[in-house]
Amino acid sequence: MNYFWVAISGIVLSLIFTVLARRFFPRWGLLDKPHKYGLNRAPIPYFGGVTIVLAFLIGAAIFLKWENRLLIFLGLALLVAMVSFLDDLKGISPYIRLLLQIGAGAALYFSGIQVMALPNPIGPEINLMSWQWGGVAVLSLLATIFWLLLIMNTLNWSDGLNGLASGVSAIASLVIFLLAVKPGIHLVDQTPVAVMALLLASILLVFAAQEFYPARILMGDTGSMFLGFMLAGLTIYSGGKLGTALLVLGFPILDALWVILRRILSKRSPLKGDLQHFHHRLLYAGLSQRQALVVIYLASAMFGLLALVLGSGQKIWAIIGLVATMAVIGLTVVVLEVEKSRKKA
Repeated sequence: MNYFWVAISGIVLSLIFTVLARRFFPRWGLLDKPHKYGLNRAPIPYFGGVTIVLAFLIGAAIFLKWENRLLIFLGLALLVAMVSFLDDLKGISPYIRLLLQIGAGAALYFSGIQVMALPNPIGPEINLMSWQWGGVAVLSLLATIFWLLLIMNTLNWSDGLNGLASGVSAIASLVIFLLAVKPGIHLVDQTPVAVMALLLASILLVFAAQEFYPARILMGDTGSMFLGFMLAGLTIYSGGKLGTALLVLGFPILDALWVILRRILSKRSPLKGDLQHFHHRLLYAGLSQRQALVVIYLASAMFGLLALVLGSGQKIWAIIGLVATMAVIGLTVVVLEVEKSRKKA
């Protein structure tokens, strides 16, 4: 496989579709509603996720060898994108979106794309396939659904800061590609994963540059949910790369888990959004949008590099280090917020 042409195709396709979207979306009324959220700026093209989906599917049609599992995987990705487009356009109940995600996770499992084991820092991997009921490995099914829910909602919630979801997804996709082509560590052919990951990375390289603050196009839920599904699926498509995803997406994942816990403790629906995510707290602490993006990009890249050089068992300790790092950063942000409030008083 000549990956150079995969990357070039992703870049060219993304450029074509983003240019077309920026030109025609305003004519079609496919714009965001900044005043609805108290933003004092002109509307900009929304639904940019459509450009990501189209560029990816065309690239996949060119470079991938089709087989049943791949068709199911990409069919589910397209379904997720279409429902999310309707959500962007008309609004869909969060419970319907949750059911879609659960159904997509179950469909992945039954297509053979499964979380089969969990890494263990003090011993062999934890086998999730050993306990079966009616021919179904229940723990693997539940883990696959949970993994999809976690990554999809993590990417969706991180899209609250323009360029965050696209930039972090670009880094994650590139790391998955580099890991897929790393020699001597795979027992299963990683070519489909490598092609899809590189396509995503090259497409998102262009899109993230357009979405970086001040954004000229936004991906919407169409993009963030599609990316969440793709990244969740790619990490388990041909062997588990859960540790890699946990490292590269560590900051938004930990933020998502903390937000869910905080909402439950506050007796609020974990599906109801707010402005208390980690990236919001960075802004409250005094960082500009660009500075907040760069901080999270650099953290994702640093832990992505660790994912490439560390073994499976070592990644668990790196994840523990990531948790500690985020705790320190979170404490620093709280201190800065308090200091900022004192100055205002």
